[in-house]
Amino acid sequence: MKEVKAILKGRVQMVGFRFFTVRTARRLELKGYVKNLSAGEVETIAQGSRENLEKFIKNIKMGPASAEVKNADVSYREPQKEYTGFNVKY
Repeated sequence: MKEVKAILKGRVQMVGFRFFTVRTARRLELKGYVKNLSAGEVETIAQGSRENLEKFIKNIKMGPASAEVKNADVSYREPQKEYTGFNVKY
């Protein structure tokens, strides 16, 4: 199992981005979370196979139709903790 952390910038809040991310992650059987950051960005951490994590990142870089991702800081790493599902974190 691998982990990816991504910070997405652009028009990613108030456009259904978190729920799009949750649906995408669950479809790919990933675990982790997504949350809004105070600077207007979205942070996500996901765990799963490298192949599914790459598919996940590809999808969330496009986002839902109402979003516009201008930049994505993505880093792969060893898992920092264990998650039981994929949810929105507040």
